[in-house]
Amino acid sequence: MSTSLEAADSDTMDMSLLFQPLEVGDVTIPNRIGMSAMSRNRADPKRMPSHLMKKYYLQRALGGAGLIISEATLISPHGAQFDRCPGIWNSEQVAAWKKITNVVHLAGSKMYCQLWHLGRLSHPDPNGMVYSPSAIQASGEKYCFHYLLGELDFVVPSAIEDPFVLVKQFKDAAVNAKAAGFDGVEIHGAAGFLVHQFLDTSANIRTDEWGGSPEKRTRFALEVLKACKEVFGINVSLKISPAGGFNDSGMPLQETLDTYRHLVAEVDKLGLSYISLYRHNAHKDPIVDGKRRGTPHDLVASYGPYIKQSKIFVVGGVTPMEAAELIRTEQVAGVFFGMPWLSHPDLAKRIKHGKNLDNLVAMPFLYGDTQAGVDPRVGYTDYPSVTY
Repeated sequence: MSTSLEAADSDTMDMSLLFQPLEVGDVTIPNRIGMSAMSRNRADPKRMPSHLMKKYYLQRALGGAGLIISEATLISPHGAQFDRCPGIWNSEQVAAWKKITNVVHLAGSKMYCQLWHLGRLSHPDPNGMVYSPSAIQASGEKYCFHYLLGELDFVVPSAIEDPFVLVKQFKDAAVNAKAAGFDGVEIHGAAGFLVHQFLDTSANIRTDEWGGSPEKRTRFALEVLKACKEVFGINVSLKISPAGGFNDSGMPLQETLDTYRHLVAEVDKLGLSYISLYRHNAHKDPIVDGKRRGTPHDLVASYGPYIKQSKIFVVGGVTPMEAAELIRTEQVAGVFFGMPWLSHPDLAKRIKHGKNLDNLVAMPFLYGDTQAGVDPRVGYTDYPSVTY
């Protein structure tokens, strides 16, 4: 089903608002239309960013993306269930990412690297170890966000004795991201991964200075951000998903509000380039024992008033018209689109020229399938653009 932008009522919706420049950290992006991080699983077997990935990001930069966030990028070899997610822990990966940031910059876009650790959702290391705030196993099977990969059997993690070991991995990855030419880093604090696990009482039952109260459960996120700011200064950002749901995450509403209001207020004091609020997604929120695993609520209304300095971006099911309205009413500074960029490499240009968003997402090829001999270009770099 196509989405026609030409049918928008120009008297009530000024789409030009999306195309105003915006200062993000110490760089200026040409518009308010960002491309969110999306795992696509097209790196090489050594988790090296590939030539095909360069083409993919270049297509979106040429398509008008103001700010591109890399797919979730592993900060250590202790990696993902996906077999071809890229990493940024060694010099070879840095050199490969540098080729991507170079072409993105030449096309007029800016690019952040999303730094990612999966915590209890990680694939076990050679010693069979997986680390998390607490020894609480995540529910896999149909309750896992990576449903397209089939059922996953997560192991019981070991509670990390010294979380500063993981903080250092984030800082080392930020150093590498800077060497790779990224304009900044986005800390993945959403989707039930490591940073989120420290925030969430369903994954963190520690009784030390890293768990318990909202002040203690938010400490890990704050320490990671402080460490990365030592590398990138103001060009550090945070993505969070307070509504939870996927990857076995989520808390009761009042506990969620108390935790994340404290978090964003403290994060805002650090002076970040932006905070990205990832809205509830019912498609990734399973029904467990007759109710949603997550806690749907209005993120912009709930947390926006607590963010005084940092720019606010919103991501998750936003339409172009809604994006323009959110910007017009000054609720957010910019918007990240995900799936629309996946299937429309020229998304920003389509929005600007009122073209239809009529490319269907090839869901079976979302993460590729090299083991089955599927051409990795299918559902990745073969989506058509329109003629302008």
